[in-house]
Formats: sequence, C-alpha cells, structure tokens
Amino acid sequence: MKLPGKIAIMGGGSWATAIAKIVLAQEETITWYIRRDDTITDFKRLGHNPSYLTGVRFDTKRINFSSNINEVVTNCDTLIFVTPSPYLKLHLKKLKVKLKDKFIITAIKGIVPDDNLIVSEYFNKAYNVPAENIAVLAGPCHAEEVALERLSYLTIACPDKEKARLMARKLSGSYIKTSVSDDVIGIEYGSVLKNVYSIAAGICSGLKYGDNFQAVLIANAIQEMNRFLNTVYPIDRNIIDSAYLGDLLVTGYSRFSRNRNFGTMIGKGYSVKSAQIEMEMIAEGYYGTKCIKEINKHYHVNMPILDAVYNILYERISPAIEIKLLTDSFR
Repeated sequence: MKLPGKIAIMGGGSWATAIAKIVLAQEETITWYIRRDDTITDFKRLGHNPSYLTGVRFDTKRINFSSNINEVVTNCDTLIFVTPSPYLKLHLKKLKVKLKDKFIITAIKGIVPDDNLIVSEYFNKAYNVPAENIAVLAGPCHAEEVALERLSYLTIACPDKEKARLMARKLSGSYIKTSVSDDVIGIEYGSVLKNVYSIAAGICSGLKYGDNFQAVLIANAIQEMNRFLNTVYPIDRNIIDSAYLGDLLVTGYSRFSRNRNFGTMIGKGYSVKSAQIEMEMIAEGYYGTKCIKEINKHYHVNMPILDAVYNILYERISPAIEIKLLTDSFR
C-alpha cells in the first residue's frame, strides 16, 4: 500500500471543506467526491463550496471533482470519509469496487444507524478493511475556525501508529498541529458522546441554566464518557487529553457547535423536527443518542446525561422536568 498516495475527500459539507483546505496546503492535487453534479458545477464556477464555508477560496484546477464514487475509489489510495453518519450507507450502496486495499480515514463523528457500529468497525466488518488500514481523525477542531486559519489541533488515531504519524505529518501546517494515538475505538466513541453532551449543554442553555451549572454538567459528562469507554474498550487512556476532554469542551461551549445550537432550540421549546428544519445541518448527536442508548443495553453503564437527552429527544419528556431530575443527581 502506497501512503498517502492519491488522497480523496469523500463528502461535500463544512468539515469536508475544511479538511480539503488542510490537505491542499500540503498536496499539489486532491480528488473530491461530491454527490451532486450541480454542486460541482457551481463549485467550479464560483471557486468555493456553494453551500458550506463559502469564504474559503479554492484553486479548482488542483481539484479533481467527481460524483462517481467508484471512479474516485478506484483512482485514489487514501479516502477521507466526511459524510454525515446517517447517509454513509446510502453513499456506499453505489460502490462496486473493493475498499479493503485502501487506507480509510474516518472524520465522521457518528455511529452507523441500524448497525449501531462506529464507522471504523463498520468499514472493518462490512467491507473487510483491515483495522491497521483504518484511522480516525478527531478534534478538538471546528470547521469554521479552520476556515479562518485559527490555530487548531487534530488527533489521528490508528492501530498502526507509524501510519498515524505519516498522516499527521501530511495534515500539519502553520495553523494545524497534530498528535497521534492508537485508541481508535475510544476516540471514536468519545466523538459520538461529546455530541450527545453538547446537546445536553444546549438544552440547559435554552432553559436558562447558567455557566455555574454548565461547568458541573461538563464535569459529569467527562466522567460519564470515561465510565463508558473503560467498559466498552478498557485500555490505559488519559481522558483529559484533547481528543477526549478538549473535543467535549469545544463542542459543549462553542457558538459554532451545531449540536449545542440544536440542543438550545430544544431547550427553548422547539420540537425535534422544527429544530432540524431550522438548522438545515445535521446534528450528529441526535442520531448518536439513540445508537449509544441501544449499545448501552449490552453494557449497563450508568449514563444519566445520555438517558436524559434520550428521554427528551425520543420519549418527548419535558426538557424542564428531565433536566431538573438530572440536576438532583449531580454533586
């Protein structure tokens, strides 16, 4: 396997656009899979993504755009998947060529619905990609701040740490610092959970809980995350590393966090459907909440914050009542 070889970005959203910007700072050309031909046409005409991070300009002569997933996978060696988790299977359904000889990087911070698998496990089990050829790209990092070239940090996790180091060098730059890890499962589950906890933070904000309570909520959230990770994949990890605690903090507090914004609307009285329509973007934590709830039926970890968010989003219990019950359990 030639690494990184030809690199492809698989997805057309804001995080995909930010990653393309990062990669093009190091690579002469990239391939970019975008599902819709009209989006590609507009991108080439405008010189920027017509729908996301429109302030980021691209030299489109350095980008090989394609809406044909089979063509992209055939011609590229490293595939960076950045599609929303609920739509991953829809994209892959069109795939006729094999993935097992490719290096897969997942920047998807969600779980594959119905299968209830984190994305790395899904590629391993459904497409026979060896675990050592799958990496996870994690934060703390918001696409909007990458667009503004504000100093940001990425963690690249892979069971083969030499491959993680190689990709870390390819992604590092003047405003991007990178670190490596081999905790693929822990970081990926942590990326899902921090979205759930970000929704909780947003709900509390919408209910007018202040910064004092938000601090207690996040402190309890990192403990809850640690309990879950140590049960599902018990290895020696430092939960206060930036890939875990840092990602939770930026997602729980930032105005750029779509999961927090989604939760804030729920706390203010929006229905789930109306909040989703108004956002016009995917809040991964909505889907992640249900998936983790299902997964936890096998592990029985004490997860009161997850349970509260699930009850609000899926059981339609009043946010005010559910969060009041949650506050009584904190110390």
